[in-house]
Amino acid sequence: MSPGENAMFEPNQRVKVNLSDMTVQNVRFSQNVQQALGTIVKQISDDPPVYLVELLFSFKGIKRVEVPEDRISA
Repeated sequence: MSPGENAMFEPNQRVKVNLSDMTVQNVRFSQNVQQALGTIVKQISDDPPVYLVELLFSFKGIKRVEVPEDRISA
């Protein structure tokens, strides 16, 4: 099965992501970043489900993040 075959989220879907306490490219997001707006780019893993999300606004130069499915809501 290839990534995205049973995807819960689709490319170009607008979502909210919980980035609290995540570290991306040496940038640690505070616990206040619980509803960052973004767009699904693609699913990059099935087990566990992980998506590449392009954020609406960049945070400290971070524009795209890999986010586990349980931290994403429609």
